[in-house]
Amino acid sequence: MGNRNVVTRTARWSATHPWWALVIWVVFVGIALAVGGATGTKVATNTDLSIGQSAQATAIAKSGGLTQPPTEALLVTALHGDLDRQAAERAATDAAGRLKGLPDVASTGEQVLSSNGQALLVPVVMTGDQDTAPDRVQPLVDAVQSAQQGHPGVRVELVGPDTIRAALNTMLGEEVGRATLLSLPITLLVMMFICGAMVAAGVPVVLGLSSVLAGLGLWGAASQLVPDPGAVSELIVLMGMAVGVDYSLFYLKRFREERARGLDKVDAVELAAATSGHSVVVSGTVVILSMGALYLGGNLAFTAMATGSILVVAIAMSASLTVLPALLMLFGRALERPRVPLIWRLQGRGDRSRVWSALLRPALRHPGISLVLSAVALLALAAPALNLKLKATGVDDLPRSMPAMQAEARLTRFFPIQSDTQLVVAQVPEAGAGQLRTALDALVQRAGQDPLFTATPAPEIITSHDGRYASVGIGTRLSSGSAEARESLSRLRDDLVPATVGQVPGVKWAVGGSDVAYDVDYRAQVVDKMPWVLGFALALTFVVTALAFRSIVLALVTVVLNVFSAAASFGVLELVFQHTWADGLLHFQSTGKVVAWLPLTLFVILLGLSMDYHVFVVSRIREAAASGLSVRAAVEQGITRSAGVVTGAALVMISVFALFASLTFIEMKQLGVGMACAVLLDATLIRIVVLPSVIALLGRWVWWPSRLETRSEAPAGPAVREGEPVGVPARAAAGESV
Repeated sequence: MGNRNVVTRTARWSATHPWWALVIWVVFVGIALAVGGATGTKVATNTDLSIGQSAQATAIAKSGGLTQPPTEALLVTALHGDLDRQAAERAATDAAGRLKGLPDVASTGEQVLSSNGQALLVPVVMTGDQDTAPDRVQPLVDAVQSAQQGHPGVRVELVGPDTIRAALNTMLGEEVGRATLLSLPITLLVMMFICGAMVAAGVPVVLGLSSVLAGLGLWGAASQLVPDPGAVSELIVLMGMAVGVDYSLFYLKRFREERARGLDKVDAVELAAATSGHSVVVSGTVVILSMGALYLGGNLAFTAMATGSILVVAIAMSASLTVLPALLMLFGRALERPRVPLIWRLQGRGDRSRVWSALLRPALRHPGISLVLSAVALLALAAPALNLKLKATGVDDLPRSMPAMQAEARLTRFFPIQSDTQLVVAQVPEAGAGQLRTALDALVQRAGQDPLFTATPAPEIITSHDGRYASVGIGTRLSSGSAEARESLSRLRDDLVPATVGQVPGVKWAVGGSDVAYDVDYRAQVVDKMPWVLGFALALTFVVTALAFRSIVLALVTVVLNVFSAAASFGVLELVFQHTWADGLLHFQSTGKVVAWLPLTLFVILLGLSMDYHVFVVSRIREAAASGLSVRAAVEQGITRSAGVVTGAALVMISVFALFASLTFIEMKQLGVGMACAVLLDATLIRIVVLPSVIALLGRWVWWPSRLETRSEAPAGPAVREGEPVGVPARAAAGESV
């Protein structure tokens, strides 16, 4: 082939040096895993995750040495009936003694009996500050579990934010591991139905898994610069399996098709690289650029998710362009063995093409009516998204089935929290120390007269040694998720603090330190950054699509279709997770809101992933149109010839996402449901109705401003059908798709 680009040259080199390509890939994956194992994954600290005024409050308090050390609670309760106080005291003394011997424990407090006498509590103060505690909690848990074994008559447990966080990470790791293992046989089964042969089905699965392993390894190294806020490893598994299998499947399908047309292995690899390989590059580039838009999100969570996703997508794309051609050469005709008997026989029949032609017929015969009806359906699904309510992840989002959360519930029941405290911190020049103390006294007095706040417990003003830094906690009796709690925060930030502390010359102040403050700041930043992230992602998608297909009209259509599918998925999220009808069906407890980071992340992921089969389908339509067919005939041929592999790719994505929707943690459940629904809509309603309707209405204007050059060809036999086994007569290759 002439005019080879870097994709075709790389494919040809891999095809002519297959063992070298395979060895290089295996060494790369091994090095990535070794690097990840050596560095480990750096976990984000509370300071890393702080946003807005909450971050400013944390920074000021840390500068003045006003931060409090992390504290856990040693809780002893009865297994059944009333608490045996003597047994509880012995268990608490034993457990506290074990904890005192640990290097990360600064002190343990006195035993405190609950007001009803049914629980005993011992405060456990750790060394360091809040930023160093999460990674050190496991030795404390182990020590308490050892004490539990010596006192079987009572329940002994450690409760606190770091214990809950460690338990959540452990649960997520176990559940994601099970979901990943389960996804392998499910994906392999789907691939067997697509390919009709086990070896051909296994190659994309193996490459997808190896891409995930390499991505996880490199993420360990990357997390040293961008700490992991949680859920990044899960996103890498989800993205890696989805795109890794899809990219390899597109390439493999075209290789088998060209082999069926009579090309030798090297030429078939090169033509597959020029067509499907090009589609993979375009699709992967869109995914990477879309995820890159999250860097504009302005917080660590978005930055970390973007970095992890970009790593694994780049690896998966590289695998399909380098090591896949080598595997195709090494396996050769063995790709078609062992055959799946019934599936293999169905591969050569035309039933499926007739089915897809029948499904497309309404859109091609009545494109206007089909477009209007499908648009109305999508808008109806998207309408509930107007009522989408966002919240930062909090304790109420965590699974109640977790033992750590059950312990938290017992702690709250026996030792109820009297207030949610808003922390006011301030810094002044040295000359203003006295004025700062006076202003804080005035703040406490004014807050005590406000019905939104409580004087119990009494606010305590804490100052640094030089008096330049000070903090005070203003308590409320309000639930952190209530509108009144948000009003109390606004009252402090917009009225009380500016009128008192804000009057001190040269003062820097902030209000944070509470769940409601973090929630308000997080949601405000997401809403503020959303137009920039969405606009940037859509603009990049438009530019890449326009360059790839040399069509401004098609690029605009692509952007609009992606917005439709994403909006519809947001509507599904509102219907499922902001109401209670699906609680029993999906095994969760509705909080009435959707986690704040999800819409932006979901949008950019879907914007990229939907390009997988969109680019592949449009490429085949363009290829058919370039061969001289009318626009409507090209749409029918392009979609029917790609229907099997595109449907299979969508099924792979949906199955992987559905497994994540089955996880216990509501963040992963919402992500899985949203992505599975969006891919399902893209692969069915949009691809079968909306896309063909739009192209049929636009005609050859869809390629504007490029002029699609047509070429004639003399058919040498019937066109090869999707997944047709090697040896079936077919006409000559049509040439490059894009």
